[in-house]
Amino acid sequence: MAVSASHRPPAFAAWLLPLPGEGPLYLRVVAAIERAIGVGQLRPGDRLPSHRELCRALGVDLTTVTRAYGEARRRHIVDAVIGRGSFVAARSEQPGPVLDLSMNTPPSPRGLALGTLLADGIARLMAHSNADLLMSYQAGPGSWGDRAAARQWLRPLLGDVPPERVLVAAGAQAGLASILSLLTRPGDGVVCDMLTYPGFLAIADALGLTVIPVAGDAEGMRPDSLDQALRRQKARLLYLIPTIHNPTATTMTAGRRMALAASAARHGLTIVEDDPYGLLPEQPVPPVATLAPGRAWYLMTLAKTLTPGLRVAYAVAPDAAEAERLAARLRAFTQMPPPLTSALATQWVQDGTAAAILQGVRAETSARQALARAILPAAQGHPTGLHVWLPLPSSRDLTELVEAARASGIGLLPSASFQAGPRAPNGIRLSLGAVADRARLSSALSRIAELTRSPGDGAAPIV
Repeated sequence: MAVSASHRPPAFAAWLLPLPGEGPLYLRVVAAIERAIGVGQLRPGDRLPSHRELCRALGVDLTTVTRAYGEARRRHIVDAVIGRGSFVAARSEQPGPVLDLSMNTPPSPRGLALGTLLADGIARLMAHSNADLLMSYQAGPGSWGDRAAARQWLRPLLGDVPPERVLVAAGAQAGLASILSLLTRPGDGVVCDMLTYPGFLAIADALGLTVIPVAGDAEGMRPDSLDQALRRQKARLLYLIPTIHNPTATTMTAGRRMALAASAARHGLTIVEDDPYGLLPEQPVPPVATLAPGRAWYLMTLAKTLTPGLRVAYAVAPDAAEAERLAARLRAFTQMPPPLTSALATQWVQDGTAAAILQGVRAETSARQALARAILPAAQGHPTGLHVWLPLPSSRDLTELVEAARASGIGLLPSASFQAGPRAPNGIRLSLGAVADRARLSSALSRIAELTRSPGDGAAPIV
C-alpha cells in the first residue's frame, strides 16, 4: 500500500535516524549531525531541519532540540542565520577536534613533501598536455591512458586485467554508489559485516536496500554465519572489505576468502569487493575478485594510499559488457572523473611517484601502528593499516566516551557509526594518519588509554 505524503518520513530522516549511541538525547542529535557530516550525507552550507520539524520527527520537546542546536553551534559545526534557519558550517569555520582520530587519511610520508610533488607533477603535466582538454568535458570512465595506469596500479593484486573491464571513477563513493545502483533494486538484500564502512550504509539507505549483517571472527565474516543468514533472508549482493577491514582492521586469510567466494557461488550472490587498503600490506593477499571470476566487482580508491584530494578510484567489472553498463551509470551520476587529477594520478603511477608515496605511507603507518600497540595493547590493527579498532565492554557508554575525548580535543568514531544491524560489538575506531606528527599522536592515544581504562584499573571514571 502506498504511503501517504503525510505519513512519509521526512527527507532528513535518512541521515538523522537511527540516533547513534546512548545518553542524553540532545547529545545524540549532535552526534547524528557529526556522523552525517563525516560520511558526506551533510555538506557545508546544507540547511538543517527547523526546530519544530526536528521536534515532530523525534517526538521531543522544543527544549531538547534547542539545546542540541546550541551545542552544535558551540562546536562550530552548525551556523544559525536569523530568519533563515540552521546550516552546516563552512569548513573554514569548523575547526573540529585538535587531534582528529576520526578520519582515515594516509599519513604524510617522511622525506616526501606532498605540496612539492603536486607542484612538480602539475608543471610536468602542463609541459606535455593540452590544458584546454584537461579543463574540458571528457567522454567515458577515464581515458585509455588513465585506464592503462589503473591496470598497472592494480597488477600486484589482480594480475593483468583486460583493459575493457577497467574504469576510472570520481572517487570510491561515486564508484560504489554506481555499482550498487546498477546491480540492485529497492528492497533487495545486501549482505555485509556487523560493523562496516559508513559510506556503504549511507548508499544502501539512499537506494532503499535491505542490509543483512553477518557475524564474523578474527578473520572477518564467517561463512557458516553467511549460510545461516541466507537461509533466513534472500540477498542479491555480498559486500566485503577483506583487507584491513573498516573498522575492525581484520584481514581475511586466503582460505577465508575462498570459503566466502564458494558460499557466494552456492547462493547466487554477486560480490562487491571494496579494497581501499589492499596495497598497504607489503605482501598483498589476492582479492576475493580473483577467486570469483565473472561474479565479482572490484573497487579501489587512491584516497587511502596516496591522497584523498585526487578523487580518483579504479573499478574492475566482471566482463566488458558489465563494464559498459557501469560506464553509463557513472556518466549518469558524475559525468566523468576529474580530468586534471586523473591525469596527475596517471603520471604518478607511470613515473614511479605513486609507488614512492605508497612506500612512504607504509613506513609511516608501520611506525604509528607500533606506537598504538605500545600505548593501547588491546587495540587491533594491521602492521601497515591506517587505523586500529579498540574493543570495549558492552557496558561502556560510548556517547559519554566520545564526549570526554572531545573535551580533551580528540575526535574518534564509536561503533554506532559503523553499525549495520540492531546490535554490534562495542568499540571505537582510532585513525592514525590525520594527526601531523607522532608526538601529538602519542599524546592523543595516551589520553584515550586513560579514558578507556576501567575503574578497576585505578583510573578515575569518565565524567
